[in-house]
Amino acid sequence: MPEHTRVLVIGSGPAGLTAAIYTARAQLRPIVIEGEPSSTTDQPGGQLMLTTDVENFPGFPEAISGPDLMARMREQAARFGADLRVEKVHRLDVAQRPFRAWLSGDEEASITADAVILATGARSLMLNVPGEERYLSHGLSTCATCDGFFFRGQDIAVVGGGDSALEEALFLTRFATSVTVIHRRDSLRASKIMQERAFAHEKIGFEWNTEVTEVFGDDKVMGLKVRDTVTGEDRVQLVTGVFVAIGHVPNTTLVTGQVELHDHGYVRTGPGSFTNVEGLFAAGDVQDDIYRQAITSAGSGCVAAIDAERWLEAQGM
Repeated sequence: MPEHTRVLVIGSGPAGLTAAIYTARAQLRPIVIEGEPSSTTDQPGGQLMLTTDVENFPGFPEAISGPDLMARMREQAARFGADLRVEKVHRLDVAQRPFRAWLSGDEEASITADAVILATGARSLMLNVPGEERYLSHGLSTCATCDGFFFRGQDIAVVGGGDSALEEALFLTRFATSVTVIHRRDSLRASKIMQERAFAHEKIGFEWNTEVTEVFGDDKVMGLKVRDTVTGEDRVQLVTGVFVAIGHVPNTTLVTGQVELHDHGYVRTGPGSFTNVEGLFAAGDVQDDIYRQAITSAGSGCVAAIDAERWLEAQGM
């Protein structure tokens, strides 16, 4: 017989661990499937494990590293009785209750749950060029709101051509000396109003028909190797910061075809963390394509935990 729990939390970023803290304090004894260290989509701790200093999470005036913040959340969840497991859910069935999750590719290892909180997060699309992985969090970022403050007085580049890229570029003008938008085409995909704002800003310049082929530096980013997509000419773009803004992909593989999604693939929730499947709740970046911050993810994890607790009580479970 599969193991059973009242609440199964899938994911261990800020949303998942906050949900674990709240459900554990409510005496629901949640099982938390954290993910696997080798996974690129659901590693334990989520995207904050790739972040150096976090300065905008309340309670840490001197900043805290992403891994340290997640370690503290994990310790807090464990202290209240959450059962944290470094495993991966490879299949989830929410067609009938209790729901059932299969772990780590083993058909014999499964857990049933009265309620599931999905907190699998999202991942940033990357350029997949040499140097990108090495300089992530060392001059290369995927979140201007998170890291822009660290690039005061610097010349930086934003790679992308959609609304997200221009939003990042406009935000970064608060800190940077100059912001260069690098786009592989000769026109932007962004909305007209965003284009007008970016074109009008004195700090923002554009490199058209340009693709990044390499990120280089020493301990930190020093520049980019780029190629003209029309002529094939290679050259160097000297910058000390790079923001990749070519999109995000929510980690919804487990529930695709089972739950209602937005057009961009994020889980549709509301009111609160409720999905269209009774007993299935979603929190964090898997359902948030607007804010994508550690603090908003943590807040949505709290919402999901309270929603799940009240729903279980109403069901008499």
